[in-house]
Amino acid sequence: MSELKTELKILAEGLGFPEGPVVCSDGSVVVVELRSQKVSRVSPDGKVTLFSNPGGGPNGLAVGPDGFFYHTNNGGNRYEEGHPSGLGPHPDYKFGYVQRIDPKTGEAKLLYKEAAGRTLSAPNDLVFDTAGGFYFTDLGKRMPTHKVLGGLYYALPDGSKVVEVAYPILSPNGCGLSPDGKTIYIAETDTARLWAFDITGRGKIAPAPKYSPHSGRIIAGLGGKAKFDSLKVLANGNIVVATLIEGCLTEFTPTGELVRSVKMPDGHVTNLAFGGADMRTAYITLSATGRLGVMQWPTPGLKLNFSDMA
Repeated sequence: MSELKTELKILAEGLGFPEGPVVCSDGSVVVVELRSQKVSRVSPDGKVTLFSNPGGGPNGLAVGPDGFFYHTNNGGNRYEEGHPSGLGPHPDYKFGYVQRIDPKTGEAKLLYKEAAGRTLSAPNDLVFDTAGGFYFTDLGKRMPTHKVLGGLYYALPDGSKVVEVAYPILSPNGCGLSPDGKTIYIAETDTARLWAFDITGRGKIAPAPKYSPHSGRIIAGLGGKAKFDSLKVLANGNIVVATLIEGCLTEFTPTGELVRSVKMPDGHVTNLAFGGADMRTAYITLSATGRLGVMQWPTPGLKLNFSDMA
């Protein structure tokens, strides 16, 4: 396992459980704030300004082919002092949903609140393919006496169509496409497993084997108390997974070999995004302490589809 010798710098503080970073062409980073129920922009000098007020539980963020921001919203969590993450649904929680945010006005409009005849529970992360559609995960919701299962979906950005891709999945969190677009990776939170699904068409994956809920294959996982959050794919095809409890970024090859584990000063490192001229600048959300960190990664991140529109 290789070591990473680079310094983490803190770009911004005082964020309400930041997640879903998007690196913009002007060098700023747009992040969601789950606890604060808003979306913020962090300038290159660390200044934080309001980007949008979507309410609920803003979670994932990506730029679409029209330059608008697409946003997965978990519907809202309940927070208590001393606990960094949500403790079940917010008292006002009704359902989760997907929104489209105007980057000029910050207005958030509802796109989807149900799929495959089911109300969405807690949409978590999303990624656009080259055709302009997007895959998104629904984490499911932890209720007082049971856990609502999640799934993987595919949708069009105009709000006209959403289809079920894989269901059920225990707790699908981060998602990312391989460089050739033929594989989608899903980080499963509760089991700390990294799944791979073979894409056979727009919003379609290989059929599930008999007696299996889906056709995903486990390519990597961690034991102990680790849990997986969001992920990003590198230009070389490796996958970097934000690892909760252990508080690190864990890099795997597509065949599951552990490349490196980079410790972070926060037990709830939740996501990362790549930017800079060489795509080696990693912006990292340190959610328990409400900070956005930045460091250099040894190899470039994969340039996301339509990221030039941000």
